[in-house]
This record gives sequence, structure tokens and C-alpha cells, in this order.
Amino acid sequence: MEDSLAPRKDVAATPCGALRWAAHVAALILLASPACVTLGPATLSRDRFDYGTEIGDSWKRQTLINLVRLRYFDMPIFVDVGQIVGGYTLETGVSAGGAFPSGGPDTWTLGGSSKLTDRPTITYVPITGNDFLRALMTPMSPESVLFTVQANWPADLVFGLSVISINGLRNQRLSMSGSTPGDPDFFRVVQFMREVQRSGAFDMRIRAGKEGDRSTVLFIRRNNLSPDLLAEAAHFREALNLEPERNDYRLVYGSLPSGPDEIAIQTRSMLQVMLEIAALIDVPPEDITDGRATTGASAVQEVAGALKALRIKTAKQEPDEPFVSARYHDNWYYIDDTDLRSKGVFSFLMLMFTLADTSERQELPLITIPAG
Repeated sequence: MEDSLAPRKDVAATPCGALRWAAHVAALILLASPACVTLGPATLSRDRFDYGTEIGDSWKRQTLINLVRLRYFDMPIFVDVGQIVGGYTLETGVSAGGAFPSGGPDTWTLGGSSKLTDRPTITYVPITGNDFLRALMTPMSPESVLFTVQANWPADLVFGLSVISINGLRNQRLSMSGSTPGDPDFFRVVQFMREVQRSGAFDMRIRAGKEGDRSTVLFIRRNNLSPDLLAEAAHFREALNLEPERNDYRLVYGSLPSGPDEIAIQTRSMLQVMLEIAALIDVPPEDITDGRATTGASAVQEVAGALKALRIKTAKQEPDEPFVSARYHDNWYYIDDTDLRSKGVFSFLMLMFTLADTSERQELPLITIPAG
């Protein structure tokens, strides 16, 4: 970016005129000095917000396109943004000249230039290898699931998306070819957990077990519960075969408990969760007829629980102002920005990626930024 600060100007050959133009030249030289202009502090707030917004939007698009790929039996690909280094260079210059011909007016020539260069360095890291595959296919810990509920994420959403069974009561199962109904008592237990969550009578603690190992204990307090919730609590204990007089139960991973003082939760892996959601995506009917995409379980009557409200739509044209959208082949897939339930399910899915990532971060490559 270059500009001319001033063309040519003639000044009467007087001492006052010469002094005035000398002052102008001195002012331009001071303005062009690097010590007078700093870019770092001025760009911090803008760059941090802009980069953060773009990283968040690209993460959402990457998640959505990988769900669509699974529906088409395509390989999901994950690429992380490892490092961002913003580099700015500002170059300024001023030129001045004069001539004093005899018998005529003095002639002064002033000029200036400036140049701003923005060279960001962004490192992309493909997420591959055994650690990533292990994190993708390893079931989440029951503690992570329950602590998410304690963090006030809706219990029906958390259990509906991340849990296979509770003490043998099975959740519904969605697949690329249809759905398998869940046990009615499973959904009743989950709804009770949601009501207990609203009442504030739900709590979790970590206790030291035998030989130094730790165990997670779930508490359901009897106080602060309405008569209706107390009746549901009795059904909760009966449906899960729990000891009726206890308020605290040990949380373990598994399909069945080893005693009436345990709550055994069998959780899904992130790959299983992604396959469940991929089965709900609306795809063009001709892609199913032609054998490009699987049948799925997108029919509303086949879906129960929190996932019933999830809507990932498809269109030929790019949607206006969606919450998230991505193009795959010749179609756009998106979630409406006004669809709060679908946005909540999708946002929780992105949170679950963080819960499932238990591997250590790899060392990023060293980047050298030239100082000049």
C-alpha cells in the first residue's frame, strides 16, 4: 500500500517561507519514525477475536462434514490448528528536496511512502496415529458422563447420547440401517435424573477405596424432593435393583452391577456417538436409492429421547445464516440457527471430543519468525 503525501509546491523566497517548510519536513520525519507507530497492542484484541471465531467455525464445519462422511461410509478426517503466529511489518519513508535558483522563487519538493505487510504463519496438524484411534474408539468414563451432568448439561441429553445401558437397562441404538428400541425403564430413569438435577438433590464425590484406588460415589439426597420425586426415586431404585435404603451408590463401568450398592454404566465411544448422530442426518432420497448413502434412522417415529429433536438438514443451495453448514459432493448440510435443541446436541457432541481426548499433546514443530 503506497501513497504520496504531497506533490510539488512553490514558496516565495522569504526566510519565513523557508522556515515554515523546514518545520513541515521535520514533522513528517518524526511521523515516519518507527518509534511513533506500534502495531502489536493495536492488533491484539482484533486478531484474538477474529482467529478465535474462525477456529470455532472451522471446528464446527469439520465436525459436521465428518458426520456426513460417515453416513456415506467415507473416511472422517481431522486436522487441528496447532499454532498461529501473526507477523506485521510497517515500512515508512519521507523524502524532501529544495532548489534555490538565483533571481527566482525557492522550490521545495516533499514526498512520502508507507507499506504494511501482514504475514501470519499457521500450523496445521493432522490428527492420526494409534493415540487418536484409541481415543476415538475407547468408551468414555462414567465419571466424565456424570460430572458433565453435574456441570448442568441436561441429563436426558447426556445419557441419551453417551450411554448404552444403566444396570442392564438399554438405551435405544441407532445405526446406518435403522434403529433398535430401548427399554422403557431406561428413559424413565433418565427422566428422573433430569428432575433430580433440576431440584439440586444430585451430587458426586470421589472417595479413596481399598489399596489407594479411587471410586466415584453418586448421592441422591432424600431432602429437597417433592412427594412425586420421592415416588419416582423408589421406582428408580427398583428399576436398577438398588438397595432401597441407601442414598449413595458406587459408580462403575460395565453392563451389570456386582451388587445392590453399584450403578453400572456402559458408555459409548466417540466413534459410536458419531455413528448415532450420522444415522439421523437428512440425505437426498436419490443418494439412498442409488446406494451412495446408507438408509439411516432419520424417521422421527424411530427415534426416542433427546435425539428426537435433532435436525441436520440438506439442501442444494447454501443456506442463509446457519448455525453450521458444510458442503459434501453437490449438497449442503446444515443446522438452522433458530433450532436450539439441535444446536445443543451438536455443541455437546463437540464437548465430548474434549472429554474423550485423554492422550498427551504432541510437541509442535518449532517455528522461527524473522525479526527484520
